[in-house]
Amino acid sequence: MDPVKILGLVAGTLTTIAFVPQVVKTYQSRSAKSLSLGMFLIFCTGTSCWLLYGLLINDVPVIAANTVTLVLSLVIIFFKFRFKE
Repeated sequence: MDPVKILGLVAGTLTTIAFVPQVVKTYQSRSAKSLSLGMFLIFCTGTSCWLLYGLLINDVPVIAANTVTLVLSLVIIFFKFRFKE
C-alpha cells in the first residue's frame, strides 16, 4: 500500500478513536450535561462534508475515518438527548 495512504489511515484512526473515551464515559456516567450540543451538531455537519468529499474523490482513509467519526459523534448527540439531567 502507498505510504501516503498508510499515513492517512493512521491519522484517521487516531483522530477517530479519540472520541471513544467520551462515548464510553458518557454512557457509563449516564450524563451528557457538560457536552455542548451546538459543538457536536456543527462537528457532525463538518464530518458529513468530509465524508461526502472522501466519497467524491474516492479516498478510502477519508471515507473510513469520517464514517466512524460521524457515527461516534451521532452516538454522543443521542446520549445528549437520552441522558437529560
